[in-house]
Amino acid sequence: MAQRKPLNHAIKQATLGALIAGGLAVSGSAIAQPQGLYSADELLDASVYATSSSDQIGEVEDILLDNDMQVRALVIDTGNLLDFKGEQHFVIESEKFSVETQDGNSLEEIEYRVNVDLSEEEIAQQPQYTNEWWENARQVAQRAWEDTKEGAASAWETTQEGASRALDRIGEALENVGQRTQEAADRSSE
Repeated sequence: MAQRKPLNHAIKQATLGALIAGGLAVSGSAIAQPQGLYSADELLDASVYATSSSDQIGEVEDILLDNDMQVRALVIDTGNLLDFKGEQHFVIESEKFSVETQDGNSLEEIEYRVNVDLSEEEIAQQPQYTNEWWENARQVAQRAWEDTKEGAASAWETTQEGASRALDRIGEALENVGQRTQEAADRSSE
């Protein structure tokens, strides 16, 4: 048990850093303004509200980060607050929610409200947070990460090759100008 506490602290610190770096209020249609700093610990279990209801529809169960340590989604637990059958954990992508800070002047009193820019029916259509979803999402994200790295490397190589060819052409042009200048100087001295 003593070893678990430092691990939990490290995870919370890494998550907090990711939240700071990635930002939570990323939705273009977000109601809430970015607050600058968020507590992952306080965000977990924050109340979740849908646009179609003023009633709480769930709580934040998990925060999902990508390879850049940016927030990509929240997992919300609707529990028995909605009349959904079966799985009650849904993945809500970052562009579909915003985080509103309440009582943000004191760490002891800070609370968050997560506003999901979806109706209750649309939430029910979001991916369910299952092991199968996790594995598929992880593989897709990893492929996208690899494609981005390969694309960036290829773009860099193409840029280097283009710059090298341009410098070669500039060098040849300068050499030609130098030769013509020398030839003109030789003719005028004759």
